[in-house]
This record gives sequence, structure tokens and C-alpha cells, in this order.
Amino acid sequence: MKLGIENRKQVVWLAVLGGAALLTLGVEFWPSSNAAAPVTAPPASTATKLGTRRTASGKIVPAVEPRLDPTLDLKLLNQSEEIKYAGNGRNIFVVGSLAVIPKPRGNGTDAPQDAGIRQPPPIPPPPAITLKFFGFANRPGETKRVFLSQGEDVFIAAEGDIVDRRYRVLHISATAVDVEDVINNNRQSLPLTQG
Repeated sequence: MKLGIENRKQVVWLAVLGGAALLTLGVEFWPSSNAAAPVTAPPASTATKLGTRRTASGKIVPAVEPRLDPTLDLKLLNQSEEIKYAGNGRNIFVVGSLAVIPKPRGNGTDAPQDAGIRQPPPIPPPPAITLKFFGFANRPGETKRVFLSQGEDVFIAAEGDIVDRRYRVLHISATAVDVEDVINNNRQSLPLTQG
């Protein structure tokens, strides 16, 4: 199989790139006898010397290097024993140094308390039924029906019907209609109006 000049160039470039990749991986992951160069610490600031640190109060104290040795270091223990507790004058470890809390002057309300039992506010009455009864729609042999209006709307209903998805007609008499508001559980008698 013959390769063209362009294909040969591509094969050569692929071989060169593959060799470079293998060389990079070999250098990166192959164990070597050369130790890595030690990492140098950043230069010390002008305010502190190497091996010292500044405390919260501003004092410069020797810095303690972390150790992997689990034995007890008596120098560190002595340093921690020398620290004195200096708070705001109140020592939680001494019985008499507790803060004085003043006694409350009242129960926290502005109004004086009544001696009697507080009653809940009265329940407001349900809203009035706004339907108006203004006539009958009777035919011989049929159930008794009435005309009811609410604003511009006119409804024709018999006993047991629900009007305007809210009011149930309970009883029809010659002079009035008993209606129940099913949402507010309110019953009301609507008199026959002229008009």
C-alpha cells in the first residue's frame, strides 16, 4: 500500500507527537534518584523574625513548629499554665462574681391586667343576603317557582335549588321566601317586594 506525501507527513508528525507524549509521561511518573528541590519558605516580614508569631494582643512570641512526635512537651505545657484569665471583671469560675440581673418592673404589657377572664372578641354577624324576591312563576301542575334578583341578574328557582352558586331556596310562601347562604350558614326570610 502506497502512502502519498501528505499522508507520510501526517504519520511522521503523529510519531513525533506520540514520542513527546511518552517522554513527558516517563519523566513525570518514572521514579528517579534525584530528590526534589526543597521548597523555600517565603521571606520573613520586617516586623517579625523567622520562628516567631504575633499574638492577638500584639506581642511577638516564638512560633511552635508542628511536630509528629506524640510525646508530651513540658515546655508547651508550662507556657499554657502561665496564661492568666483576664476577662471583663466577671470570672465564671468564682461563685460571687455573677452579673446582677435587675428584677422586672411589670409583666411586660402596657395595659394593666383585668382581674376577670378575658373574653374573645365577639364574632361578627354574617353578611346580609342581597337577593330580592319580586314574583312567582306558577303554572298549574308544576312546582312553585319564584323570581329572585341580585343587581342586574334575575334568577328563577324552586324549593331546594341553589341560586348564584351560594344561596339555597328553603321554603316558598305567599308573602316571603326563606333563603340560606350556604357559605356563611346564614338563613334569612326575603319578603315580597313591589317593583
